[in-house]
Amino acid sequence: MCHMKIYLVGGAVRDKLLDLPVLERDWVVVGGSGADLERLGYQQVGKDFPVYLHPDTKEQYALARRERKIAPGHTGFAFETGAEVSLEEDLSRRDLTINAMAETDDGELVDPHSGREDLDKRLLRHVSPAFREDPLRVLRVARFTGRFSHLGFRVAPETMELMRDMVGRGELAELTRERVWQEIEGALRSESPEAFFRVLRDCGALQVILPEVDRLFGVPQPAKYHPEIDTGIHTLMCVQAAARISDDPVMRYAVLLHDVGKGVTDPAKWPSHHGHDQLGVPLVKEITRRLGVPREYAQTAEAVCKYHTLQHRVRSLRPATVLRLLSGLDAIRRPLRFERFLLACLADARGRTGFEDCEYPQNEYLSRMLAAVNSVDAGKLLRDKPEADAGELIARGRIDAIRRAQAEFVH
Repeated sequence: MCHMKIYLVGGAVRDKLLDLPVLERDWVVVGGSGADLERLGYQQVGKDFPVYLHPDTKEQYALARRERKIAPGHTGFAFETGAEVSLEEDLSRRDLTINAMAETDDGELVDPHSGREDLDKRLLRHVSPAFREDPLRVLRVARFTGRFSHLGFRVAPETMELMRDMVGRGELAELTRERVWQEIEGALRSESPEAFFRVLRDCGALQVILPEVDRLFGVPQPAKYHPEIDTGIHTLMCVQAAARISDDPVMRYAVLLHDVGKGVTDPAKWPSHHGHDQLGVPLVKEITRRLGVPREYAQTAEAVCKYHTLQHRVRSLRPATVLRLLSGLDAIRRPLRFERFLLACLADARGRTGFEDCEYPQNEYLSRMLAAVNSVDAGKLLRDKPEADAGELIARGRIDAIRRAQAEFVH
């Protein structure tokens, strides 16, 4: 089997050249067969194309392959493997030049598509016109932007033009909702999630995937509170602020959708958006249905959409209203969701021009009110007045506790 050569490929080569941690290594096998690998103890995984796990490291080794488009969608490809398939042929089917590099076992770089040059130029550029055969690549390029934007990477103009053409031809309709959500969730975990949504907006894909968010661009807000004016710009600024505050993708998703109701308020009343919080909830539910959004993402986004405006003015609320807010958030039983809500409201406050580092005492305030509610001994209340209606008695006790906490709060 001396004819078989193995190369490190893709992201591991890219990240090594960028001096980033290499978290995962993939390999391509040239001049060999599945039988060769199995004799060496490798185990095949997957049925779509031949990938094998190393017997010790469990890293993935794929036979070099050619591919051709045979059906619509992300999976509509036929693969051809064989000892005669070259490394260059395998690399030519990859999405971006920076992902189409390989390294020999002695460290020599194999770079037939000038990926190293594009790394230096900080360009995300497609390898060949075959890029257009896989509509998922539109989202993947956007996600790579979210991952590497902080390093100065941008989409090459010719690649952006190709992506616009793919979107214009309706090719994103071929994607399953599971793959779309997978890319969105991956982007929400990235260094700069707002860059992902900005690229989708620039190529027209945001209107296809998240029309509720796309609709916000061009919608004005009061300049007194929003110097950036445009609701779409504000939304991306909020997502950027959320990324600075926490790496939690659930919170970041809620921030992305918190203002979707502003896209359906009465244009005759703009820049006012009275009631946008309530108007946004059905839109969040529709996104959940359309994309199959996981429960915790969906419920957190609904809570932030519905209650964020109350939190902004929480210090002016009556004790009973504060209790309704805490009850609506299910804050007693779901402390993690409550914490995500607070962080999302902070991101909303800071996602405005000139307010990027503003203080937000509302969060400490509501946390104090929740602590007051949690301090109420419901059992003692019921023992002291067994004849009273339990629900009303506990609610009264909690409202009294909030009233005392309000009087004591100083910031």
